[in-house]
Amino acid sequence: MPFRPEGRGILRENSVTAPQTTRTEGTPSDARARLSARGLTLAYDDRVIVDGLDADIIEGTVTCVIGPNGCGKSTMLRALGRLMRPRSGLVELDGRDIHRTPTREVARVLGVLPQQPTAPDGLTVADLVARGRHPAQRWYRQWSGDDHEAVARALELTGLADLADSPLSELSGGQRQRAWISMVLAQGTDLLLLDEPTTFLDLVHQVDVLDLVRELHDEGGRTIVMVLHDLNLAARYADTVIAMRDGRVLASGGPADVLTPELLREAFGLDAVVVEDPVTGGPMVVPVGRSKGRG
Repeated sequence: MPFRPEGRGILRENSVTAPQTTRTEGTPSDARARLSARGLTLAYDDRVIVDGLDADIIEGTVTCVIGPNGCGKSTMLRALGRLMRPRSGLVELDGRDIHRTPTREVARVLGVLPQQPTAPDGLTVADLVARGRHPAQRWYRQWSGDDHEAVARALELTGLADLADSPLSELSGGQRQRAWISMVLAQGTDLLLLDEPTTFLDLVHQVDVLDLVRELHDEGGRTIVMVLHDLNLAARYADTVIAMRDGRVLASGGPADVLTPELLREAFGLDAVVVEDPVTGGPMVVPVGRSKGRG
């Protein structure tokens, strides 16, 4: 696991939950928001999932979105990725309404890996990664040397160059997730949205994938947003944590500011002790049990 920077103090049990406007520690006050949600309401038919949500994704950071099942994490990510049109409110990409921006322009800037992606039978790793180059192509310019270099670079970054000709079906779960991330990288964007990239993976492969994500940020300066369920992995890999419940943001800020006993009780109905991670010095959540005050 990567060593996280020092200086993130732990808020003990008498801490107060940070407000939604909390700024990530170490982030300049004039930092630019790559993605912003303003008054966002999202619904499936008559069922409202996200209601009046505000959030900012700051340039050059790794943000983890946490919250209980059904709180709207993946739905919010779909809206941020232009995969879902809001019932009301606005999503801005680099200061522009994302739904008024041409699709190809968005695809050159923003890469999205949905939850549980699927691919046709028989597809090889290289075939899948090459699909990430579609936004860069036109009817008058098909496959080019630039496309070949982008695919080769993406395979190299994810450690899959030796498996380029292997069928996806023959890969382990961790390798398959790397292949999907490689496809998004081949798209050539510097803003990535990853919906539960560690789903169904054992702990070793979860760490493997998240190490890769962090390396992509550290070496390439990419802005990355992930939905994660594991609170301690979110604390370890994120610069910013956004905590949600019932379609709203409860708190947003550095892991030590957000992952407090009070917030965990409010968001998850969980009694927990927050201690210092012996590896990183950041927060580590130790569950005690279900809170009697919240279901």
